[in-house]
Amino acid sequence: MRITFVTMATAMVCLMGVHGDVQPQRDFDLQRFAGKWYRVGLAYDSPGFTALYRDKLRVSMGILNPQTNGNVNLTMWTQRSSGCRSKLYTYEKTAIPGAFTYFSTRHNKVKDITVVETNYNEYALVLKHKKMDREYTQVALYGRSQKVKPEVIQKFRDFATSHGFPKDAILTPPPAGSSLKNCPPSGR
Repeated sequence: MRITFVTMATAMVCLMGVHGDVQPQRDFDLQRFAGKWYRVGLAYDSPGFTALYRDKLRVSMGILNPQTNGNVNLTMWTQRSSGCRSKLYTYEKTAIPGAFTYFSTRHNKVKDITVVETNYNEYALVLKHKKMDREYTQVALYGRSQKVKPEVIQKFRDFATSHGFPKDAILTPPPAGSSLKNCPPSGR
């Protein structure tokens, strides 16, 4: 009987996937979440991602602009050797505050975005999930500045490992330095 329960519980965890138990921030407030954010941490379960990007990944910056219909435009800037590269994402609201979807033209798939935790003025943990040939999940740590407190980075690492990410798949890239300051227009 005990073995059957353990087997069933293990199977249910596998079926739920990495994001099955993740809920959006309670009482999520999109207006408070708006403004400038820096992606200062990234955990990704894609095979090979860490090996390819560990030394190339840098902090990137985004400005999140809520729209009147409840959707969100997020413009992200990344510093490259050739200069700044920007990308616009449109996140569509769902019936659940703090949960969004967007259509990836690169992958031709809908992806789920969930703001898992934020204190609005310092950090945010955001989970991105997509199904392709298999399921892929990312957890990103965003900060209102390029540097966040060590305890926030530890919270991010703890969250990622508690959701099945191996420690070597959790990256905290170095700051982009002053180069990002010249990329986007000013935001909050």
